[in-house]
Amino acid sequence: MTTANAPCPCGTGQPYAQCCGRYHAGALHLQAPDAERLMRSRYSAYTMGLADYLLATWHASTRPAALEPDPPGLKWLGLDLRHHARQDEDHATVSFVARSKLGGRAHRLQETSRFVRELGRWYYVDGDVA
Repeated sequence: MTTANAPCPCGTGQPYAQCCGRYHAGALHLQAPDAERLMRSRYSAYTMGLADYLLATWHASTRPAALEPDPPGLKWLGLDLRHHARQDEDHATVSFVARSKLGGRAHRLQETSRFVRELGRWYYVDGDVA
């Protein structure tokens, strides 16, 4: 578990509590102000096993009923945000690379994710994996 003063897993260099932690719990719970920060908070949630947060920030039209736990030994290594674009006030895309290691092998997930804002909240909709 990441402590409040530890660097945020999303890679901003900010303390977790001042970065993604404020969207995971507390007064700003589920209130990421834009798609980029929601993407970062979702990555951090993956690294911390916060399945409830991931499901709550996943749009109902594409949200799975449940998430499988990470395989034993999976280690998240970092997030590289490549591009953030807003199509309009309520739609955005974020391109990223998430790196991990499992069983001594390095893995990269490269995706362009789509986000929508409804009633003031941003949600992950889906993505295209490269």
